[in-house]
Amino acid sequence: MRIAMIGTGYVGLVSGVCFSDFGHDVVCVDKSERKIEMLQAGEVPIYEPGLDVLMAKNVSAGRLTFTTDLASAVDGADAVFIAVGTPTRRGDGHADLTYVMAAAEEIAQAITEYTVVVTKSTVPVGTNRKVHAVVSAANPKASFDVASNPEFLREGAAIDDFMRPDRVVVGVESERAAEVMAEIYRPLYLRDFPILTTDLESAEMIKYAANAFLATKITFINEIAGLCERAGGDVKEVARGIGLDGRIGNKFLHAGPGYGGSCFPKDTAALARIGQDHAHPMQITETVIRVNDEVKKRMIEKIREACDDNFNGKTVAVLGVTFKPNTDDMRDAPSLTIVPALIGGGARVRVVDPQGRAEGEALLPGVEWLDDPYAAAAEADVVVLLTEWNEFRALNLNDLAETMKSARMVDLRNIYSSALVLGSGFETYVGVGVGDHTQM
Repeated sequence: MRIAMIGTGYVGLVSGVCFSDFGHDVVCVDKSERKIEMLQAGEVPIYEPGLDVLMAKNVSAGRLTFTTDLASAVDGADAVFIAVGTPTRRGDGHADLTYVMAAAEEIAQAITEYTVVVTKSTVPVGTNRKVHAVVSAANPKASFDVASNPEFLREGAAIDDFMRPDRVVVGVESERAAEVMAEIYRPLYLRDFPILTTDLESAEMIKYAANAFLATKITFINEIAGLCERAGGDVKEVARGIGLDGRIGNKFLHAGPGYGGSCFPKDTAALARIGQDHAHPMQITETVIRVNDEVKKRMIEKIREACDDNFNGKTVAVLGVTFKPNTDDMRDAPSLTIVPALIGGGARVRVVDPQGRAEGEALLPGVEWLDDPYAAAAEADVVVLLTEWNEFRALNLNDLAETMKSARMVDLRNIYSSALVLGSGFETYVGVGVGDHTQM
């Protein structure tokens, strides 16, 4: 199959590379000349484990190319995927569809034969019908169908998610479009991965419902963590106890500083807005958004408590600022709420993150960036574990404690146990969702 992928952001680039690895001929398109030049030179503009190797393999095989020329990429393509950004529109919570509709209009003008226009971007219910209208208006003679094919990629594990998905969701309105999409995903069908074919609106809704549900699970366990801290109990044991119930499952039950990233904040906000627009308030989702903001603020108070209730003059080493490990993504990361509060309170903040510096330097002004957690902790008053990178899971805690001015740890990911930390020379350990914050 010949595929054009419009947009080389996270979703577009990963999808394009993986489709080419299926054996399809893929052209990835972007308006940014600099980004296309990087890709043509073999440089990957995002951090995703394994993506550089897979991209190089398929470029070398001649199945994957990059261009700024949308018309040439669309000409003769069996399917054109729209994978441009749909950021939250400032002021009202709506998903901004400006880039989607602009792409649809350009695609329409370039279509020369039957093509399936596939929306890969996360879009509100009803968007694909609007895409159809835009294409029809821009090129009344165009022979095309529209399909919805939402992505379910976890940053840091995107290639595995694409190659071994829980399911592939395809929304179509014609048998011909369904056949094209089936051929595109044939390598997965042959390995018995579930392919769910449905109508356009259901496919659009599935994406929002899935992300809102996962965000709800995270927020629920964070609320339970707060209650454990007041009433007693260990949230890790509680999560294990409920996660063993097959109806609940153990995924997304890890207490921490709240969800962030490119999907959950944007998609919960959009779903809440869709509900308001249809006079059906999404009350659970709206509460999840509010509680998630409160969770981040609660983390600030944990750190303040460890700093003797005053950030002023304290040195705080923060380990990890990306919203999750194995990504360089800083979008809506808890660090963007927590770190500015430390600096605003007068703290000197040192940051270590394996991939976060490129974006973080602009987003977290006033911090000192270091590569070594032990150097960051030297003479520090508190060390804060904020993102659970593997590099931070096996620290020599004795060495870390010896370098600090006062050996205090705030572990916002529950990486370590209080017994281990306190037994390694720390005077204070503060975790999330533990009934008593033990001190020596």
